[in-house]
Amino acid sequence: MPQSYSGDLRERVIETVEAGASRREAADLFEVSVSSAIRWVQRWREEGSREPKPRGGSRSVLEDHAERILALVAEHPDWTLKEILAAMRKQRIPGSRTALWRFLERHDLTFKKKACAQPSVIEPTWRERVGVGFGSKGSLIRRGWCLSTRRRSARIWSGSGAAARAVSG
Repeated sequence: MPQSYSGDLRERVIETVEAGASRREAADLFEVSVSSAIRWVQRWREEGSREPKPRGGSRSVLEDHAERILALVAEHPDWTLKEILAAMRKQRIPGSRTALWRFLERHDLTFKKKACAQPSVIEPTWRERVGVGFGSKGSLIRRGWCLSTRRRSARIWSGSGAAARAVSG
């Protein structure tokens, strides 16, 4: 993106117009576009400023409610984005999940839950969801065993008998 013209150039164009020259004459004299000269003089007369307007970036609507959102997060540090967003909507704070995520990231807040921590919303376990005993694989596992501790089945050799004897010694 091109840079703004210097404040010195803007000042000289404005002074030339104020001294009696037209905006077009001042633009030709300093080799700038006519529209730039018109805008600079107009801004000088309306606002009294010769500086360029701020450029780039945008401001989130959530920054207007930063104190309330940060207090909400401090009050409930284990809430998920979805839960914080629901509480924000109850307080009539506008925003989306993505906007909230970016807001929290700008304020150096992250959500790293430990694997052993209890979930904030209690959901049924997989055994309760599948209905153990009616054709589910959960009924094939003995009580007290989990999938990682089941005994391995005996290895079955295939191929010629000579290869099996060579491996077994």
